[in-house]
Amino acid sequence: MPRRPLLVVGSLVVLTACSTAVLRPLPVVGATGIGDPYYPGDGNGGYDVDAYDLDIGYDPATDVLTGTATITARTTDAPLASFSLDLVGLDVADVRVDGTPVEVTRDGDELVVDRGQVVVDGGFTVRVEYSGVPEPVQDGPGESGVVTTDDGVLVVGQPDVAATWFPVNDHPSDAAAVQLSVTVPQDLVAVSNGELVERGDPVDGARTWVWRSDEPMAPYLVTLAVGDFDLTEREVDGITFRDAVAAGLTDRRAENARAALDRQPEILGFLAGMFGSPYPFTEAGGIVTASSLGFALETQTRPIYAQDFFGSASEAELVVVHELAHQWTGDDLRLDRWRDIWLNEGFATYAEWAWTEAQGGETVAEQLADVLGTPADDEFWEQAIGDPGPAGDELFSEQVYVRGAATLAALRAEMGDDAFAELLSRWTTEHAGQAVTTAEFTDLATEVAGTDLTGFFDSWLGTGKPA
Repeated sequence: MPRRPLLVVGSLVVLTACSTAVLRPLPVVGATGIGDPYYPGDGNGGYDVDAYDLDIGYDPATDVLTGTATITARTTDAPLASFSLDLVGLDVADVRVDGTPVEVTRDGDELVVDRGQVVVDGGFTVRVEYSGVPEPVQDGPGESGVVTTDDGVLVVGQPDVAATWFPVNDHPSDAAAVQLSVTVPQDLVAVSNGELVERGDPVDGARTWVWRSDEPMAPYLVTLAVGDFDLTEREVDGITFRDAVAAGLTDRRAENARAALDRQPEILGFLAGMFGSPYPFTEAGGIVTASSLGFALETQTRPIYAQDFFGSASEAELVVVHELAHQWTGDDLRLDRWRDIWLNEGFATYAEWAWTEAQGGETVAEQLADVLGTPADDEFWEQAIGDPGPAGDELFSEQVYVRGAATLAALRAEMGDDAFAELLSRWTTEHAGQAVTTAEFTDLATEVAGTDLTGFFDSWLGTGKPA
């Protein structure tokens, strides 16, 4: 009888020890995909990246890129016995985790740190030395990735081009700060995102440019443009505008480009009013290339524009409005999953409509009516823009852009101007700096409207012409 309390205590001690062991997770193998059903191999599981420090050299004579990437990350749920990075095609010379050399395996586009070498738990650093000739990507709205130009190179594209030029957790849901140091021939200009930290003096015929973005950005938004650019700088209302215009543009296109870029402060003011929140960054500007890419891209703080958009002043103005609108919806508010691409493109196209109205052109209501004039049996209504599909011609279809804008215009008519303005303000403020989903937007719209909008969104984001 006297022993019974001791046995109970002993049992309690054993249970406590066991429960402590259970609460301390064992090391796991990080997934080789982040879980996006459109692109299962993109991104990686088990960690989030805080910052990329990229030191790159580029030789336009050979197209060879040499790089050292230092990646600061942290585990999310459990210690990692193995983890991976996305890297396409380039040769890897050395990999170190927290200073320790490690062996890696190349598995398709995955760079896998093999199990049994290190265990990372909490914060950790990966350093990768690599080199090679990056291959351009043929999917999407045009050739993208690392694209060679007449006088240099351009890095641009989505959804997953970052891995073609640096090791990365290549998914928009994992945003990180970026510093890019790039060494190029001294007669060329190298332009990237954010702040120009240093324009080095020429050394042995080369010059190093250092650009830094402290605000986290999705990997596909990281850019680099090397070539013969006219780089200008000005500050307006606390925002530094740095614009790079290619010397190879025709006089007419160069004139249209500069005129549109000159209106950026005005456009940002208009968009801040429309979104009900201030411009989310301290740097802005644009990169106008002489290449015919066939698309523009909202690369964070400094969008890239193909020369194709500057044939007329009106077209030039609208593409700048579109890409600057993305700085709110697409960059600051980024996608959690690619199926929700309409949140990016619908808002940016709606911004074009609103700007057109503000400039005395067609009203938003009239532009919505134009869309609704499309016959119900037209293939325009066959795609579900809330789940468009992963192929390039699906993800970036006309429907995603135009019907996305029409959805917002119809929502404004449904809610009323005041409630719609409140929705946009709350959406861009409450979700600032976050990865977002359609469900979060529709839930907030329902809350602001004070009525169930499920049927509305099912009709507008699904297939078929809304009634």
